[in-house]
Order: sequence, then structure tokens, then C-alpha cells
Amino acid sequence: MEVRTAGIDGVRVFVPTPHRDDRGLFTRTFDTAIAAEHGIDLGPAAQDSQSRSRYGTVRGMHGRRGAGEAKLVRAAHGAVLDVLVDARPGSSTFGRVETFRLDDEDFWHLYVPPGLLHGFQALTEVADVCYRIDRPHAPGEDLAVAHDDPELAIAWPEPVTAISERDRTAGSWADLRALLRA
Repeated sequence: MEVRTAGIDGVRVFVPTPHRDDRGLFTRTFDTAIAAEHGIDLGPAAQDSQSRSRYGTVRGMHGRRGAGEAKLVRAAHGAVLDVLVDARPGSSTFGRVETFRLDDEDFWHLYVPPGLLHGFQALTEVADVCYRIDRPHAPGEDLAVAHDDPELAIAWPEPVTAISERDRTAGSWADLRALLRA
């Protein structure tokens, strides 16, 4: 399994090596020892979650205040454009937007450190995204920024076909920056 660094500080991409033959394939989807070699420990209290989205759906941009949350994200079925925004005020990559294609062909896993905003768009008719999260959900710490915030200028590759009411009415990146620096 190869581990690549990304443009946002602390983000890692785990690139497994699927073994393919006439039966199909086998791949290791995660290895805690390899993650530990790169300073990643999702801890014993990790929770696993999964979402299913239809083509064009956007989920995000979400984050957590306080201690935040680290997560490992992958597309178990289909493909998504995964988007990260560094929302850590002291970070050298604060405000940077970075995108990754996650799919069920290459099996990339994206390690998202605490303090980042995360979202994705489904690129296939059905896209299942799995998350391994290092702490329990704390709804009072939720943050959200509009997926179409002009300052972030995220280039969603497909028309947005569905989005939650919460995401549709999310605040601006400028408002979140002011809140984070307060």
C-alpha cells in the first residue's frame, strides 16, 4: 500500500494495490500499521458510517469545531469527487481547496485530519461512501459552509441534482473564517 501526501497539510491518500485475476479482485482496504508509520491513529473509539447518494448529489461542506474529527473516507461503490477545505486558522494551508476522485476501481482512501471541511459529489448513478471517524458524533460542534460559496469556488464537475436543506442554507466561508478567528 502506497501512502501519498496531498497539498493540504496532514492529508494523506492511501493507494492500495488490488490483486486482480479471472475471479475478480482482492485488496486490503486499510492497514493500521501502515497508517501508524505515517502518524495516523484513528483510536479505539472510531465509528464507521456509510452514505448512499444518487448521481449529482452534493453532501457538504461539513466540519467540526472544538477538537474536530479525523476520518478515513473511501467510495465503496461508484465514484465521487471528494473535496477538502483547510479550516484550521493556524495552518500553512488554511483556506486551500483540494479535490480527489475516490472510486470502487482504484480503492483510494483519503485521510482527513481534524479541522478540515469535507464534502463530495456523486459521479455515478449510485455512490456509497464509507467513513471511519475517530470520535462519536457531537451535533453541537457541527459546522457547514455553502457548497457553492463564491470565495471557495469549488468546481463541482456535474450539475447539482440533490442537496439537503441544511447544506442549501449553510453559511459562507467568510462567516466561518470570522467565527474560527474569534
